Amino acid sequence: MALLKVKFNQKKRVKLAQGLWLMNWFSVFAGILVFSMGLFLKIELRKRSEVMDNSESHLVPNSLILMGILTCAFNGFAGKICYDSLDPAKFAKWKPLLKPYLALCFLFNILIFFVALICFLMRGSLESTLAQGLKNSMKFYRDTDTPGRCFMKKTIDMLQIEFKCCGNNGFKDWFEIQWISNRYLDFSSKEVKDRIKSNVDGRYLVDGVPFSCCNPSSPRPCIQYQVTNNSAHYSYDYQTEELNLWRRGCREALLYYYSSMMSSMGAIVLLVWLFEMSVMAGLRLLHTSLESIANPEDPECESEGWILQNSLKDTLKSTLESLKKIGKFNQVEADAEGAEGGEGMKTPAITTVS
Repeated sequence: MALLKVKFNQKKRVKLAQGLWLMNWFSVFAGILVFSMGLFLKIELRKRSEVMDNSESHLVPNSLILMGILTCAFNGFAGKICYDSLDPAKFAKWKPLLKPYLALCFLFNILIFFVALICFLMRGSLESTLAQGLKNSMKFYRDTDTPGRCFMKKTIDMLQIEFKCCGNNGFKDWFEIQWISNRYLDFSSKEVKDRIKSNVDGRYLVDGVPFSCCNPSSPRPCIQYQVTNNSAHYSYDYQTEELNLWRRGCREALLYYYSSMMSSMGAIVLLVWLFEMSVMAGLRLLHTSLESIANPEDPECESEGWILQNSLKDTLKSTLESLKKIGKFNQVEADAEGAEGGEGMKTPAITTVS
């Protein structure tokens, strides 16, 4: 028994073709939207590529850009088919292409669904990329005189100000690296010498943070140096007092920003996928309703359209049987070629008579 069998007359076929033509053009605009989202996400990731460890995070925007282009191409082609289906003479040239095209549409819709899933599942990979990238970039904060790294201080400061964050996981990350350049250290000072000697790697470590970690909303002037030294500041206890530094780490802030953006895009792609599935189903109904016309010379006659000619169970069964037959045929061909190769390797014995 056919799946979703529907009876059509001329008027219904025309309405279906017109409706599908309109839906395909809506899908083209949806493709432009998906392409634009991918382009926007790629630009946003490129803006902060210095604080990312690798290019794995570009899988999502690249996939969205590709899906957007393919959506426009597939639906533009389908719109032309629906438009020409109103004229039997024009539709005749598309008839042989419809089955392969519908098979491609099915594979394309599977790809769209996987792209939507990737948008939701990239959080873990993005988190590790940001964690390692921020850790590395913070080490180069002091290299304002090194070619290729002189921009890193400005990048980190602007990042912390824009996202209201400090450090990788928190402000204490700055205590573990030397973020003040040697150019601005007085090596004749006893304090500087003692700090460098007390460190195994010979680094100048302080319990301080860059100015960009300061929260301007705090009523108290920013305490960015000697953060853990209670005696250095009046009426101050860093363990109990609300510090006037950003508490949130930049990894968490960036992860929330990008993952929420990708989740929203994933939801939009899922809606596009549902719309594409409905367009494909409608196109299949139009295809079968036009093919099943009993008298092609009489366009007014009734016909039947369906999604699957047999039930879902029977269709799956027949598909599996076809795949098995193809597999067996390939195996027989391989065995035959092997046998021919083996016979070719044998050399006939030559007997000489003296």
